[in-house]
Amino acid sequence: MYHHMNRGHLHFSRRSFLQLSGAAALARLWPRRLSPTTDPANNALCRKLASDPLRPQYHLMPAHNWMNDPNGPIFFHGRYHMFHQYNPQAAVWGNMNWAHATSPDMIHWQHEPIAISPTPNGYDRDGVFSGSAVLDNGKPTVIYTGVLPTTASDAEATLRDGVHVWREMQCLATAQDDDLRTWKKLPEPVIAAPPAGPEVTGFRDPYVWREGNSWMLVLGSGFRGKGGAILLYTSPDLRHWTYLHPLVEGPGNGTKSVNPVDTGEMWECPDFFPLGNKHVLLISTMGKVRWKVGTYANQRFTPEKEGVVDWGSYYAAKTMLDKNGNRVLWGWISETRPDADLIAAGWAGVMSLPRVLSLNAQNELQTEPAPVVHKLRAAHTGINPEQSPAARQKILDAIRIHDLAAELDLELRLEADEFAIHLQAETRENFATISCTNRSGSRDLRVNDVAAPLAGATGSPVHLHMFLDGSVLEVFANKTTALTARIYQAPSSLLRLKLDGNAELASLDAWQMNPISKDRLTGSLCL
Repeated sequence: MYHHMNRGHLHFSRRSFLQLSGAAALARLWPRRLSPTTDPANNALCRKLASDPLRPQYHLMPAHNWMNDPNGPIFFHGRYHMFHQYNPQAAVWGNMNWAHATSPDMIHWQHEPIAISPTPNGYDRDGVFSGSAVLDNGKPTVIYTGVLPTTASDAEATLRDGVHVWREMQCLATAQDDDLRTWKKLPEPVIAAPPAGPEVTGFRDPYVWREGNSWMLVLGSGFRGKGGAILLYTSPDLRHWTYLHPLVEGPGNGTKSVNPVDTGEMWECPDFFPLGNKHVLLISTMGKVRWKVGTYANQRFTPEKEGVVDWGSYYAAKTMLDKNGNRVLWGWISETRPDADLIAAGWAGVMSLPRVLSLNAQNELQTEPAPVVHKLRAAHTGINPEQSPAARQKILDAIRIHDLAAELDLELRLEADEFAIHLQAETRENFATISCTNRSGSRDLRVNDVAAPLAGATGSPVHLHMFLDGSVLEVFANKTTALTARIYQAPSSLLRLKLDGNAELASLDAWQMNPISKDRLTGSLCL
């Protein structure tokens, strides 16, 4: 995936990082390699990472430095394997590798050595970008986008963002051991160039699946002056690919931008799969992951419904099947603070909690936290309709959240269509406000200054399921709306809950959440 940030508008596609003012110079000051804990500087970094209240404790993230897209999640030999984009040298984007973590349950993770790195003078010399993993006759195999530099006048360049001119091609590697720690790359790319014809606006992020006796592959792309597109290929063996046609194309909007992802003229990170009796296409463009539900026939996709997966800091979604056959969604929770702050903190980027996908009766995509997250629940407080209003208020007033780590599941019955839930310190300074308002007949859900449309008739109940973890707040509303917020402030005391507006708190379950490591997932860095 290619990452671009316009911080003024919190607008993401995926890559313009080091060219941001000052970031390149700061990155050069960052140590290229962190030695074991005998290094005093490393010990200091470990203490800083482990004590940073904004650093999540139960979401997957690397020991330190920058991460983005989930890549090739797969269940193999009883363990879940997650790969992701990773810069081992700094807490800003650059030098893309595939980091690797494993888990027995999709929630408790163990860091593994970096799985795939750029090959000097190879087809991926400038970066091992995003891709997918499949089992080929039982052998784990990944197809990913490799990037090599080219010249501004090179007609074969597929990525032009105003700073970089890159040629993207699709590469293959096979696992050499059952722990997926060692990978062997093919010496040549399996798809070296886009199809002849219109100029493409990108050529990356392969997603692969089996269809009958053939392998199928889609790539994120677009056509210059027309709009985003997903390119469809077929192969008998994962190594020899034939281009068929666009799986689906989008209309252009006539907007000009240096980076075509910003205008929707390029669609990144496609993911395509059956769900219920429909097919779902996920794409990332214009700063959001968008879903399309429709019909797949004759190797063409006809969208019938569409929407946004998550209205907040969430991008580059990737799905997998868990061991029980559920379609599980992962996403990159991106940062919204300046690069200088990321470098000072020593970390950037978080993996979302696993989400289970389904379709509702209207064939709209629903996302819910995977039940495995319940394993992290600790102390519980509950409110139910049988209690008197006074008793419920007393319980609500007594709730306290420690260490910015909690799960909250509540239902509000509305007298009017406005309410606000405040997470605030005991000293009353506000940490986060989750509110619902009705304007012109439509409802909005808002977390601080980020808004999302909320389905349901005016006055109908609102169900909220929220996960707070350091600077991350994942909010799920009525199953069809998700919004991930970033909050970069450490409250001066424990958090409490305060309810404002015309709403009755019908039920509430609040859990303190356990961390998944003793040192905020700094792992082997700080042994």
